[in-house]
Amino acid sequence: MLLENKIAVLTGCNKGIGKEILKLFSENKAKVYACVRKINDGFLQDIKTLEKNNQNKIIPIEFDLNNEIEVKNAANQIIKSEKKIDIIVNNAGSIHTSIFQMTSSKVIREIFEVNFFSQSIFTQSLIKLMIKNNKGSIVFISSSSAIDGNEGRSAYSSSKAAINTLAKTLSQELGKFNIRVNAIAPGLTDTDMMKKNTPDNILNEVVSSLSLKRVAKPVEIANVALLLSSDLMSYVTGQVIRVDGGM
Repeated sequence: MLLENKIAVLTGCNKGIGKEILKLFSENKAKVYACVRKINDGFLQDIKTLEKNNQNKIIPIEFDLNNEIEVKNAANQIIKSEKKIDIIVNNAGSIHTSIFQMTSSKVIREIFEVNFFSQSIFTQSLIKLMIKNNKGSIVFISSSSAIDGNEGRSAYSSSKAAINTLAKTLSQELGKFNIRVNAIAPGLTDTDMMKKNTPDNILNEVVSSLSLKRVAKPVEIANVALLLSSDLMSYVTGQVIRVDGGM
């Protein structure tokens, strides 16, 4: 088991890519702090099933990335409960689609709050335990849009580009503590977020240009997060890894 005896913190794990990461981490025996915006009965049942099937521990944590106080309180709750953290996966995110001229400063600030500022604050708090234990892996879920830029995604692409730069900078600052930091840049992935924010004509156009001629399954992104979080990738840091089917 790749993550046995490891403690992981995962955000946005009630759907899409995050849900698949949670499942893989559970199957690989990590103890997981599963962070979501709202804990509901369906999520608690999913956790119960995973724990029963995989004999691991999953602790639900509720906070809103739009609320800095909640972000800090959640981080402190985890820190008070553990003597170490081995893995942080910042997966939660928000998207907005509109041309730049029609994107208000309010929207830009909201997207950056969720995709960059809150994730920075959350990670900043948690890495104290990683530094103390002189080991860890941090993974940010970014986007190929951060590298290529996509029409109508000025705020989203910019916020994810900021995450890529943060990952590279942290890899340099934290390397002396044996902490690795990487980002994953997925292309089109079969999630509710993609379906709600990508028109069919654009989806079909992009898919036809891909080497693999299809969108990714969420588990295909989760697999990369699992590997980067494990000791199999012990010499990989400061990378933005595209998982885009040959975009």
